[in-house]
Amino acid sequence: MHWSDEGIVLGIRRHGEANAILEVMTVARGRHLGLVRGGAGSRLRPVLQPGNAVRVEWRARLDEHLGHFTVEGLRLRTGDLMAAAHAVYGVTHLAALCRLLPERDPHVDVHTALGPILDHLKDRTVAAMLIARFELLILTELGFGLDLDQCAATGATEDLIYVSPKSGRAVSRAAGEPWQDRMLHLPAFLRGDDHAPDAQELTQAFALTGFFLDRHVLAPRGLAMHDARASFISAVMRESTRAAS
Repeated sequence: MHWSDEGIVLGIRRHGEANAILEVMTVARGRHLGLVRGGAGSRLRPVLQPGNAVRVEWRARLDEHLGHFTVEGLRLRTGDLMAAAHAVYGVTHLAALCRLLPERDPHVDVHTALGPILDHLKDRTVAAMLIARFELLILTELGFGLDLDQCAATGATEDLIYVSPKSGRAVSRAAGEPWQDRMLHLPAFLRGDDHAPDAQELTQAFALTGFFLDRHVLAPRGLAMHDARASFISAVMRESTRAAS
């Protein structure tokens, strides 16, 4: 068995004295692991860092085997990202979200979304906005996508500011007002509005996506949200507060 593809490094762990097991999100093969000979050495270590874009070539005798990767660096982002705490946590959180997807299951939209997020990860507001949208994408890819296009009660497509925690569908201001204390808030940027969200909107967005990730994905598997998510959100809010003062 043999194939080659582009991918984004999600993680790496040492295997023996000199080798490493690399985990990448590829374009056509989804999340895939493979052994990299010499991957623990100084020559390859800078390439095999989470967030980097690489070209991988995979070989194995049988498709179900772990197989071996040969790796070429394409875009080495890690050095730039290490300077900001929120960026470090963001990379870790993105990898944890990708691990919710089945191994070797193609998710082209996930790979397509990862690159722009990583390229903008140093900008805390843009990064937070893109990661919240990425969490919505993960829900969709796993079959739990939210319906944010029209009001569940009236069919209206304007002034959608709530989401029903029961149905995962948008609710308009007028229809949701009597039950506003039970509703989740829907920030405009999660519906495609590209204005820069403020801290309150980001908080509302992560409360929304976190609620449905926990209910539909994590809790049924007996999992908890990765600590990196809370650390990322905290770092973004802390830096936003510092910038405003």
